[in-house]
Amino acid sequence: MQIKVNNETLEVDVEPEMPLLWVLRDELGITGPKYGCGIAQCGACTVHINGLATRSCQLAIGDLGDREVTTIEGLGNPDSLHAVQQAWIEHQVAQCGYCQSGQIMQAASLLSSNPQPSDDVIDAAMSGNLCRCGTYPRIRTAVKTAAKKLAES
Repeated sequence: MQIKVNNETLEVDVEPEMPLLWVLRDELGITGPKYGCGIAQCGACTVHINGLATRSCQLAIGDLGDREVTTIEGLGNPDSLHAVQQAWIEHQVAQCGYCQSGQIMQAASLLSSNPQPSDDVIDAAMSGNLCRCGTYPRIRTAVKTAAKKLAES
């Protein structure tokens, strides 16, 4: 079957029931999305499906259809970081870093639908992404910084 990931159409030979997360990591070698809980509760596996934050551990590849997948690898690149990625670096959000690709993908999805979110909206949108290191205050600050950067561009 075909899958469009990060603006590239790829062929995979997998069962339709295989979770998208495993296709990305094991079949395509895309390691940004992480396995956290396997039940879509922690957010470590968050990717964008047609621009919306989605937990890839619970989406079967056969249910994807022709929708486009964007992972952290496709959000920006070292020469042209997404505003959220820039803000994450600026505010030194990551500690262990395990959850951060999911956090960034969730934040980018939030800002694409709500370019000027309040603290309460940020907290609610990000609440499904767990951070064992507890960097939540830095996450909120980085989301607000990214919102300002996006408004200026």
